[in-house]
Amino acid sequence: MNQTISYNGVSPTTQDKKLTKADLNRIFWNIQTMSFSYNYEKLQTIGFAHCMIPVLDKLYADADKETRVRAMKRHLEFYNSQINTGALILGVTAALEEKTTEEEKEAVVSVKAGLMGPLAGLGDSLLKFTWLPICGSIGAAFALQGNIIGPILMFILFNLVNIGSKYFFIHYGYNKGVDLIEQSKNSNIIQRISNVANVVGVMVLGSLIATTVKISTPLVIAVGEQSIKVQEMFDKVAPNLLTLLFSLGIFFLVKRFKGKYTVSLIIAMMVFGVICSMFGILS
Repeated sequence: MNQTISYNGVSPTTQDKKLTKADLNRIFWNIQTMSFSYNYEKLQTIGFAHCMIPVLDKLYADADKETRVRAMKRHLEFYNSQINTGALILGVTAALEEKTTEEEKEAVVSVKAGLMGPLAGLGDSLLKFTWLPICGSIGAAFALQGNIIGPILMFILFNLVNIGSKYFFIHYGYNKGVDLIEQSKNSNIIQRISNVANVVGVMVLGSLIATTVKISTPLVIAVGEQSIKVQEMFDKVAPNLLTLLFSLGIFFLVKRFKGKYTVSLIIAMMVFGVICSMFGILS
């Protein structure tokens, strides 16, 4: 009976396997349906994992079950980005899966978390808010003249960039990812990439919280004939202190329950906010 011997969680045969252009093309075809499984708990996570199936099938074909499960769980972490520029993340992730050892796989999650925010903003700006309106304007100009070529031309122009960019970024991300890792084997590049990605991810998350979460209190404390506005007191000590405390509290609860009760937590926050607003505690 054949038996696969694992080394560092990955079988020797798996370590020697290389992804081919055909494997990357399978990612390209899978990304076309990435938004079909969009949900409001982990957003594009299932779609990302589906795109990575060709990679995992190739690299972990001979690995033990525990290693394969661990590999799939890596790609079931929260993910959300713009699909076209996010194709670059898929390419880089495929390269990291191929070239890293089992001890370095944390870099896969860190790179995804660090890149998905900035690339989402870039993709939305260039494709949705620039190229799509341009294509729509060109198509509308013909359509207003009663020319059927208008909607057809818009469809063709938009998808030349829409589909072409996905193909390009998947292959470009993989090739550049492989080159970077191959050229830097002795410079601890994986750990440095992981650290940089973590820092970028924390910065993006912190900026998002500071700009979108607004919590204040209208409470006023009477002291003799004078009154103290609680919010003004907080602002003098630490602006946005309530926002910070609220965000840290939610983070603690999500981490404490390992994300199992996210939906219940969202509903509880809504109820808590309504109650506090009714009693004049928060606004």
